[in-house]
Amino acid sequence: MRAELGIWPVRIEAEKLGDALAQRLGGELIRPWLEADSQKARFREQFGQRSQWVLIMATGIAARFVDGLLRDKHQDPAVVVLDEAGRYAVALVGGHEGGANALTYRVANAVGAIPVVTTATEAMKHLVVGIGCRKGVSEEQIERAVLHALGQRGVAGPGGGVGPDAGVGAGTGAGGVAALASVRELATVDLKANEPGLLSFSQRHGIPVRVIARHQIEGRSWVGQPSDWVRQSVGLDGVCEPCALIASTRGRLVVSKTALDGVAVAIVADEWELIS
Repeated sequence: MRAELGIWPVRIEAEKLGDALAQRLGGELIRPWLEADSQKARFREQFGQRSQWVLIMATGIAARFVDGLLRDKHQDPAVVVLDEAGRYAVALVGGHEGGANALTYRVANAVGAIPVVTTATEAMKHLVVGIGCRKGVSEEQIERAVLHALGQRGVAGPGGGVGPDAGVGAGTGAGGVAALASVRELATVDLKANEPGLLSFSQRHGIPVRVIARHQIEGRSWVGQPSDWVRQSVGLDGVCEPCALIASTRGRLVVSKTALDGVAVAIVADEWELIS
């Protein structure tokens, strides 16, 4: 049986970052600089002994580490690369079958990195849903609020185009359900990262949660209508709108904050176009 998670920083300068990951995610921190032999050769020996790896190094170095080791996407370990500054967590190998996409979000949320997932299924999902909620809301409350917001405007369902006006009709429950398949991320503030209802909704629909730190929101308070209740509760003018906008840097707010039964939702659509 393979061990779960191995964390391999290529340089001693990344030891502190690796230790933080080990504490927050579990797994074993490997300190390769303590041995005199080749790191690459030692990694080759250990690669298949674990089901997941986080390599703290440049992606170019990581590519050379795994070169010649990959055999079958159904059996290869997941590999996520994290740069030494903890800015980007990149799903390199085993996005779906190995669980690297999910691991990428765990790593990113643990250290405040930006998750980078390039598998086609996820790349074509153009919606980010920002969520703020009262403590203890249920999965059903989250779902009703999200479907309600998705139905507020003609946001696209699968195959409905990339623009926010393609596809389903406004205000229909069926439209919200269809558009749910185009949601790439759920974004929320760090205080809500462990809300059971939100996590259950995320797991049931297979949509990862992106956690945005409060200090990031404070510096980017993109809020249409500030909320006194949110200010008193979490010290911010708003949660759902800035979280969605921060998570989708080139996106456009297509559904402003909507509130239903203790859950606030905003929707941002990613808009790609060639730069002439």
